[in-house]
Amino acid sequence: MATLRIVQEKSRSLCGNKARGKLAVMRCFLSTAMMLLFACSVQAQDATLPPASQQAVLTVQGKGVQIYTCKAGKWEFVAPAARLFDANGVEVGSHGDGPVWHLLDGSSLLGKVIAKKPSPDAGSMPWLLVQAVSSGGGGKLAGVEFIRRLETKGGVAPSGGCDTGALLGVPYSATYAFYASK
Repeated sequence: MATLRIVQEKSRSLCGNKARGKLAVMRCFLSTAMMLLFACSVQAQDATLPPASQQAVLTVQGKGVQIYTCKAGKWEFVAPAARLFDANGVEVGSHGDGPVWHLLDGSSLLGKVIAKKPSPDAGSMPWLLVQAVSSGGGGKLAGVEFIRRLETKGGVAPSGGCDTGALLGVPYSATYAFYASK
């Protein structure tokens, strides 16, 4: 919505309130159309961004493994298993299957993946936008509505075959940003 408002303001400044003549109207129309296309493409570039009404309330670094099991000769994702660290390197919680996050302050979140995009780091897990579906324990995660996984490193299963029933933990790290309403 903010982008649309900016486009409307720019259109008024370029076109004036009363564009006159066919050429002026055509120029105004084309410039407005170009701005709208640009604005839409900028927003569409990263589906893992939370809504504009959200602000980051906590950012942590996750370090652990992505667990895979071999089914019919192919690796299949099972769950993450990671420890969470604050900016000072102090452990503050864990992340696991669900996906779920638990902090040492007693707060927790269960989420549902709603968007993903490939990592810019080849061979790393995709970036995600996760919507919180339930929470508990108050604490730092109280009021969190979205979680964004970004800056991923590693965690992708090997592309080769495997022996059915085998388990594999692939090391990974990622940044998790937690968002609540402004």
